[in-house]
Amino acid sequence: MFVPTTFHAALLMTVLSTVCWGSFANTYKVTKNYRFELYYWDYGVGIFLISVVLALTLGSRGGGPTAFAANLRAADGINLFYAALGGFIFNIANTLLVAGIEMVGLAVAFPVSIGIALVEGVVLSYALQPRGNAVLLAAGIAMAVLALVLIGKAYGALRRESAVSRRGVAVCVVSGLLMGIFAPFVTRAMTRGATLTPYTTAVGLTLGALVCCFVFNPILMRKPLTGAPVAGAEYFRAPAAYHALGWLGGAIWGCGTVFNFVAASLVGVAISYAIGQASPMVACLWGVLVWKEFRGASAKAKGYLAAMFMAYVLALVLIARAYAG
Repeated sequence: MFVPTTFHAALLMTVLSTVCWGSFANTYKVTKNYRFELYYWDYGVGIFLISVVLALTLGSRGGGPTAFAANLRAADGINLFYAALGGFIFNIANTLLVAGIEMVGLAVAFPVSIGIALVEGVVLSYALQPRGNAVLLAAGIAMAVLALVLIGKAYGALRRESAVSRRGVAVCVVSGLLMGIFAPFVTRAMTRGATLTPYTTAVGLTLGALVCCFVFNPILMRKPLTGAPVAGAEYFRAPAAYHALGWLGGAIWGCGTVFNFVAASLVGVAISYAIGQASPMVACLWGVLVWKEFRGASAKAKGYLAAMFMAYVLALVLIARAYAG
């Protein structure tokens, strides 16, 4: 099994995971008039397939008891269940995140959803394992909350007051709350009893997410958050390029997840998780610089946006230092 042997290699993997998590949604933004409910079928397949590919290659390197197949046989069944349950919950959160992107854009959806997940995830992690500097940790959470307030101010300064926009923000809030819940299940699978390796955890997580697609996605297709109901036949009428974009988006996110889990084997889950949650800044950069979501915004809105970036950076630094200490 491949794992980083130096801090710098692990740090590089966490940075790559951040870029992947903050960039996958661009594959959906490229599509035109394509419903996210249809995109998500291919995305779910993509995240599972890439995790299996990485488990059978990097995760099986050198053989031995930590190789993917051996670990899959030796691990406690309950840990596999917890990893899959975490993926099931996460998938609902991520589906709502993609819906939120369609409603309010990358620059708003990512900071709201992932920001809430960051705060909730850190609090739950500390409650389960109270380790680190509580003062620095509290300061980091406070800065993350401030970042959420600032992105809300920036959004309000754009003067988008439609009901759909308010509903989109609400969807992102629910997404963030759910996204912060899945982490304890994954942590349990990797730390208790006959544990899972990072690669086995990723396969279990993405399998749970794929199963969730068959449960949650049909509900959204019948009762969508926005727009008219979607017929399943529309999936088969979509261009082949759109299916490929869904698979690519899933592969990008899946790579980021595997990188984050593998890096955690050296630097610790908390630090890897904290750095990975810089993904909203990556998403905001895409939204602002490439998709021009704040085109024509006032200086006030842009000022709030800049302050949000600084608050997020400070929050992540404080949280990482709290655990490092």
